[in-house]
Amino acid sequence: MNDLKDGKIKPFFKTIIIGLLILMLLTALYSLLIESTTKKEEISLSQLVSEINADKVSKIVVKGDSLEITFKDNSQKTAKKEAETALSQTLSNYGVSKDALNGVAIDIQDPSSFLYWIGNLLPFMIPLLIIVVFFWLAGRQVKSANLQAFSFGQSRARVISPEDQKERVTFKDVAGVKEAKEELKEIVDFLRNPKKFLDIGARIPKGVLLMGAPGTGKTLLARAVAGEAGVPFFHISGSEFVELFVGVGASRVRSLFKEAKRAAPAIVFMDEIDAVGRHRGAGLGGGNDEREQTLNQILVEMDGFEPHEKVIVMAASNRPDVLDPALLRPGRFDRRVILDLPDIGDREEILKIHARKKPLEEDVRLRDLAERTPGFSGADLQNLMNEAAIFAARSGRKKLNQSDLIGSIEKVLLGPERKSHILSPEEKKIASYHEAGHALAAAAMPNADPVHKVSIVARGRAAGYTLKLPLQERHLYSKSHFLEELVVSLGGYTAEKIVFKDLTTGAADDLSKATDIARALITKYGMSEKIGPITLSDEEGIVFLGKELGMAEKHYSDETATIVDRELSRIMKEAFKRAGIILEKNRPALDALANKLMEQESIERQEFEKIMRSFGFKTKALPQGYS
Repeated sequence: MNDLKDGKIKPFFKTIIIGLLILMLLTALYSLLIESTTKKEEISLSQLVSEINADKVSKIVVKGDSLEITFKDNSQKTAKKEAETALSQTLSNYGVSKDALNGVAIDIQDPSSFLYWIGNLLPFMIPLLIIVVFFWLAGRQVKSANLQAFSFGQSRARVISPEDQKERVTFKDVAGVKEAKEELKEIVDFLRNPKKFLDIGARIPKGVLLMGAPGTGKTLLARAVAGEAGVPFFHISGSEFVELFVGVGASRVRSLFKEAKRAAPAIVFMDEIDAVGRHRGAGLGGGNDEREQTLNQILVEMDGFEPHEKVIVMAASNRPDVLDPALLRPGRFDRRVILDLPDIGDREEILKIHARKKPLEEDVRLRDLAERTPGFSGADLQNLMNEAAIFAARSGRKKLNQSDLIGSIEKVLLGPERKSHILSPEEKKIASYHEAGHALAAAAMPNADPVHKVSIVARGRAAGYTLKLPLQERHLYSKSHFLEELVVSLGGYTAEKIVFKDLTTGAADDLSKATDIARALITKYGMSEKIGPITLSDEEGIVFLGKELGMAEKHYSDETATIVDRELSRIMKEAFKRAGIILEKNRPALDALANKLMEQESIERQEFEKIMRSFGFKTKALPQGYS
């Protein structure tokens, strides 16, 4: 109601105020116009007779019963003659001699009826017209408000027509996700030629659920399906169904499917469907809950589809685990397509797509960028190319070079350089030893990723950072890998304690991440010998609309929780002890790295490996093609 009030009533009052101002302005202009017109003095017929006899009148213009008199001194006056009587007869009756009358030019003019009526009616018609226009504008505002109120439950989906070449997307514009595209080609074939499937008795899936991490291209892939099939694409977000008034979401669902059936063959795409498709029956909200009403209507509409209707419903979610089971049963979203993060080959193809409209220098090697960006999604890579273009434009260059692209990786990962964040000499020394501790621990661990860069230049929220590059794409992680990562994470904390005999808050983020890794080892991956091959991390503490409140409770006893705490403490202390042994044993290397960081603030990979080799460390093999 507040939205309706703010959006409709305020414009109505605005129209009233504007109309009143216009009326006042026109009234003032009309008054000025009337006052500016010079009024002529009116005389009686007896005075006119006297003036004529005195030979002072040169001309008389007769307009009906009005007389316009021009004197020989060029002054003008008016008079009224007798009705239905000739002027000469009237003047003779008043005693004007023929000689005196012959000296006066008499001009008889027929008054224009149009000008007569305009002159008499205009002063009354102008205010009347203003009032009519004012009420017409006010009526339009009220009518518009009523129409908006009646269209409140209509679909607000954005439609991309197959003829719109500017907005059209095809599979050529989507790199990677090869398996997902293969799955969706059947949908394209059905939309192009449904008879081939229907003749053999095949039933095409009514719903396709795209699942994947944020930024993996779910929406883009759905648009590509519509582009390949050449059908209208109805795009709406799940949150657009949810309104203040109960029933509006269900009404919009009905309107959306009605429009899609009218435009069939077509694709209906619901982005972030978990906004309305979460589990029902949690006791949070009754039967009038807006999300529940909307979900019920979606289920009914999808059940109402027949094969000949040629409408495919696609949806996207990065939280498929929270969706209601009724959405996922056969006959609704019975085909699920998973979109993984791109591997190195896919990342290179994605970078090529986003580099199409960007001028590149000859030294640019997109393969190197693909190798340096493990874990990046398609959206991250697009952002990377955009940041590189901004770097080049800021420097006044017309083309992007390799340094622009390399610098944009760090900006996307960590944030922009904070050049105003100046450390004191003591803080700079602490930060240098902290990052040197991380880098030295990584160089000493046989299975740790090679160090790419060490810096004490603040970026984003990090006062310093140590970047490591994975040797290869990983899908499975071993226990030894996690234990070595814990040692590397605690390298900075340990270095501070060894060198300064004190601790600072700089290790807070390292400790948080290391604790999360250690807890996952025990409660999630079953890598603790004392706990055994069971999982205890059943998403405790996560409560959302549509699941039982009991999910927030622990599914293990207090005795088990005590064992978990002891194991967590033991693993962290062992990692701290291993890091201390490495740093104490290689204290000269630690001092050399810290001094180099204090001197130049950043150490690149080649220089880091040179320092490590000088202290007897072996160089780790990098991925093929990496420079």
